[in-house]
Parts: sequence; structure tokens; C-alpha cells
Amino acid sequence: QVQLVESGGGLVQAGGSLRLSCAYSGSIFSINGMGWHRQAPGKQRELVVTITRDGRINYADSVKGRFTISRDNVKNTVYLQMDSLKPEDTAVYYCAATNKRFLSGNYDLPDFETWGQGTQVSVSS
Repeated sequence: QVQLVESGGGLVQAGGSLRLSCAYSGSIFSINGMGWHRQAPGKQRELVVTITRDGRINYADSVKGRFTISRDNVKNTVYLQMDSLKPEDTAVYYCAATNKRFLSGNYDLPDFETWGQGTQVSVSS
């Protein structure tokens, strides 16, 4: 099994930055893809960005050019650097992992089997 623990959420003004961290442990060699997703109040959970084991990255259009995913294989941690934050980025952000291997990296939310507990990101206007 894989365990995921997110950290780094908080309150920030519009235009500001935050960096989220997701520490993964357990059966990490089974992980073929990871992602960050978010759920705003009253809305469905949406995919933000995914990264494959081989490093292929796919961003949602809403965050392209503002968010950056990265991975530290020594620390077993995936990061989400969020810049130029907007009030509409306010949501609970979840880290997720999958053992499914898609060369294209075109994952959908149901492809992820393991989820973290989530971390709140609030952006004030």
C-alpha cells in the first residue's frame, strides 16, 4: 500500500504563491503516476496536474503557466508550486497516486487509487 501526506496549504492574497508538498511512502515502486487535484466548496473534484513515473506532465488549462509540479525521488516527495494565485484557486488540494501506467500521462480522476487527506488553500481577493 501507498501512503500520502500533504502539507503546505494556507491563506494567501491573490497574486501570491504557495508550495504544497506530498510525501509518499509504503509500496512506492508500485506508483506509476501521481497527481494533484482539488475540490472547491460546492463543486466537483477536478484534476489539476499529473506526472508519470517517466516524468510526463499534464496540467489543467486553468493552471497552465501558474502551477508547477516537481518530484524529489530522494525525499519521496512531490511538490506543487502555485504562483499568481487567484481566488478561484481556493479549494482543498489532494495528492493522489496510481499504479496504472499510461504512457501519455492522460489520467482521469477515477484512475487514482490512493488519496491523501487534503490540505486547504484559500486565496483572498
